[in-house]
Amino acid sequence: MNYNEIGITALQDGEYEKAVESFVKAIEGDPENAVGYINLGNVFASLGDAEKAEPFFQKAITFDAEAGTAFYGLANLYYNKERYEEAAKLYETAIRHGVEEADAYFMLGKSLERAGKEKLALPYLQRAAELAPDDLEIRLSYGIVLANMELFTEAGAEFRFIIEQDEENADAHYNLGFLYAVSTEQKQDALAHLEKAFTIDPEHVQARYIYDMIQLGENEK
Repeated sequence: MNYNEIGITALQDGEYEKAVESFVKAIEGDPENAVGYINLGNVFASLGDAEKAEPFFQKAITFDAEAGTAFYGLANLYYNKERYEEAAKLYETAIRHGVEEADAYFMLGKSLERAGKEKLALPYLQRAAELAPDDLEIRLSYGIVLANMELFTEAGAEFRFIIEQDEENADAHYNLGFLYAVSTEQKQDALAHLEKAFTIDPEHVQARYIYDMIQLGENEK
């Protein structure tokens, strides 16, 4: 009987207690196999219990120093604790050990961005966007970093792509409006996108603030 498979099925069905029991049995049956520890770590992580999850990921790594998913799980815990530099190193290790999905590159990029290293973040966000071109969250983050680095043409293309896919994306409208405001003379386009942002999301305070500032500047001319 494969307790890891039983546990994964239980986890997918939301049966967390059964999942934990199954993964514990998997570990008892094969105590030096990293998989059971990773699975237990994932259960506790999904329940929001980082303190219980962390030692299982660490234990998995002691048995398999190339267990990419253990490094990835640990990285997620550190990212959620705002330990961004440590998280970035772990995501990088996870990728090096085979976790090459878009999410891994995205989270590595976000960790570096949050650590104030946007220039280093950019290629990883770009890679994530290449791997998941229809993921609008990735494209938005990529666009924001491009804009922050004053790569306005490339950033604008990202924001316009998002709006083409999702006309009601307030954040894309806000960022495109702000980009027009700071990098072009297209004040009416800036106003239109900013207004769209706070119309979609009335609590988008920053969009309304910048809209009012542009309007005030235009009125003073």
